[in-house]
Amino acid sequence: MKTKAVRMYGMDDLRLEEFELPEIKEDEILVKVMSDSICMSTYKLVKQGKKHKRAPQNIDTNPIIIGHEFSGDIVQVGAKWQDQFKVGQKFALQPALNYKGSLASPGYSYEFFGGACTYCVIPHEVMELGCLLNYDGEAYFQASLGEPMSCIIGGYHANYHTNKKNYDHAMGTKEDGNILIMGGCGPMGLGAVSYGIQFENKPKRIVVTDVSDDRIARAKEVISEEHAKENGVELHYVNTANMQDPIAELMAITEGHGYDDVFVYVPIRQVAEMADQLLAFDGCMNFFAGPTDNQFKADINLYNVHYTSTHILGTTGGNTDDLVEANTLAAKGAIEPAVMVTHVGGIDSIAEATKNLPSIPGGKKLTYTQFNMPLTAIDDFEELGKTDPLFKKLSDSCKAHKGLWNVEAEKILFEHFGVK
Repeated sequence: MKTKAVRMYGMDDLRLEEFELPEIKEDEILVKVMSDSICMSTYKLVKQGKKHKRAPQNIDTNPIIIGHEFSGDIVQVGAKWQDQFKVGQKFALQPALNYKGSLASPGYSYEFFGGACTYCVIPHEVMELGCLLNYDGEAYFQASLGEPMSCIIGGYHANYHTNKKNYDHAMGTKEDGNILIMGGCGPMGLGAVSYGIQFENKPKRIVVTDVSDDRIARAKEVISEEHAKENGVELHYVNTANMQDPIAELMAITEGHGYDDVFVYVPIRQVAEMADQLLAFDGCMNFFAGPTDNQFKADINLYNVHYTSTHILGTTGGNTDDLVEANTLAAKGAIEPAVMVTHVGGIDSIAEATKNLPSIPGGKKLTYTQFNMPLTAIDDFEELGKTDPLFKKLSDSCKAHKGLWNVEAEKILFEHFGVK
């Protein structure tokens, strides 16, 4: 079977090509990819090429398919898996394989397995590890966004708290505590806000910082303080750039208590150091943002580590349970992964969007791989709709859903491009 895919040959060398896939083996599965959201981790891969720890050294002759946040339909099932998977079944994927200690992952390491394509072959290790999951949701994009949401959920579960009675760690963010999400009005931060409102260890309040009034305004539109209040959480959005004394003013929101859980969503030294200063007694700081600089450092107050039990960890990725939780909550409508999405495009937009990801404003770039379409901001749908009936329909649909990408909008695209 032929596939069309975005393949990486080396540093900044991405090519959209059509080629033949090998016939699947008895322990493999062939899938049709429908949606693939673009991750900043893929940008980092493309900027490093062979130097990336997950990239094979022969990519110049055996290029890999990029993309790891994808969903679609099962097309053909090898004999070994026919009792577990069926043709036509929708799937979601956990890309963090860690198979027998290997760093190999879809979107980084495989010649015929990745998300930026029309069809790909899922190798045996994915099924053996339980990383190919049935997906019962209505929209493919929600399953694509399940992977980044699982990373967010993993962060919430990985935080921990201690006590003075024993050495037990209470896992998860502190119930009825104060959560601070720094740099939180980007796509991942908003995903964290959406989940924090629903997490079983429900906090008393969530404070979200940013330095852009525009990003804060959008955040308030898609996840309002009123919505959080209806779910029993006090939500604040604050612009620290407008504060004369950010430490004092952020502490004042908690009546001087400090923050029990702090998530740092931007790899900026000053932000990490501010986060450390805002921790409450037994406060847990999760440095979530992955820096590209392998010498990235920040000053941490070890006096507080010793006397007030503050602690720090870093999480990246989520496990299979986190992905199951993400997809289950999204299918129920309990969380809204769509708050992350600001742009939509086709397979022909993936290469350039990936190479230029940091310079494209907004949040998640969601792509559909079965057709061509320029990467387009949701905010531009209305203007484009004045002359293009497709964008008029998409604009009306998103307006009816708080300006967010949604199930109906996905169906409109599929109908327009004849995707079944």
